Amino acid sequence: MTLDRLLNRFAGLASVLLVGMVNPAIAAQCGSTADGFASWKKQSADEARARGVSAATVNALMETTYATATIAADRGQKGFRLSLDQFLAKRGGPTIIARGGALKQSQAALFASLEQRFGVPPGPLLAIWGMETAFGRQRGNQNTLSAMATLAYDCRRPAFFTEQLYATLTLMDRGILSADTRGSMHGEVGQTQFLPKSILNYGNGGDLDVAVNALASTANFLKANGWRAGAGYQPGEANFSAIQAWNAASVYQQAIAQIGRQIDGRDGAAVSR
Repeated sequence: MTLDRLLNRFAGLASVLLVGMVNPAIAAQCGSTADGFASWKKQSADEARARGVSAATVNALMETTYATATIAADRGQKGFRLSLDQFLAKRGGPTIIARGGALKQSQAALFASLEQRFGVPPGPLLAIWGMETAFGRQRGNQNTLSAMATLAYDCRRPAFFTEQLYATLTLMDRGILSADTRGSMHGEVGQTQFLPKSILNYGNGGDLDVAVNALASTANFLKANGWRAGAGYQPGEANFSAIQAWNAASVYQQAIAQIGRQIDGRDGAAVSR
């Protein structure tokens, strides 16, 4: 999952929820360099204790390090400015289609079960899985807690990522994530790259590093965001809005729809640019 996933959809809501979670008068001070990170951690630890976060999880927060690579990745996102053809070439669209088609056949019972349960056909799930992690091969190696703490501290989007940080702490207290959990640069984890808040809202149980759990959670996300069984999912069709909820970038949305359609064996007409 990329940074843009859910960002536009939940940014406003996150700001509202944050007021209920943290008193603005004592909110930790954000920063744009590593210089204030240690001070921010102390303030955030006090806030976390006040919210009932366990001592062990608060201690893990205090042990986080400023994630320079995460900040560099956050500042350098340029792929979503490409055309659809350029984006598909960059992300290996033909490879995802070929591998996705093979998995659709070899795991037919699994995908039939997911479609029966959630109404989502194999194509979009395989497109997301392939786009996000190359079917589990590229899940990232950034410490999730440090990445989320760094982004919550950074002044660019503190409300959104503070919400994600508290979701991370909650998941740690529940034993779902740990201080050693690793994922991509912006804190997404698992085979299909869920942000912590999305794990709380849509996680279908089980370790998201296990493909079947991640795919079920992804299908659950799409269903919860309005997916209707049997309806189309190309731009302008009923289920495209659920794909839009998955990622805010237009080119990413179109790529999922096009790849999914080809995996599902639907008509070969080009997706409108």
